[in-house]
Amino acid sequence: MAPSQRKAGQGDPRRELGRMAEDLCAKTLRQAGWKLLARNWRIRRGEVDLIALDVDVLVFVEVKASRPEPRHGPEAPALAVGPAKQRRLRFLASAWIARHGHGHAFEGVRFDVVGVLVGRDGSIISIEHIENAF
Repeated sequence: MAPSQRKAGQGDPRRELGRMAEDLCAKTLRQAGWKLLARNWRIRRGEVDLIALDVDVLVFVEVKASRPEPRHGPEAPALAVGPAKQRRLRFLASAWIARHGHGHAFEGVRFDVVGVLVGRDGSIISIEHIENAF
């Protein structure tokens, strides 16, 4: 299949790793009773991985996945969400609420980060869910 015929991200190991982590996170949140409102919501300024309701709190979830570095050992993928990414996510949350928030009843807004550490063999080493991360 020619590169132009592939689906977006197909064949790119980093994107495939991210997609797998997002699938796992979405499944876990649904099993916990969360209502998923959007996945990979995108505008020109960026993308939000997951938008969900945790009871009556609107949650914007950033999912980070990584593999352990042989020289450095495992690192927490959630540490990759620095100040610039936080500012972008706040902007994106405001945009989503302005466009879609009127259709949903929520009491508050929260930003969560989920870090997924995946072994070289594809096994899940750890999942870290940081509620109200910033």
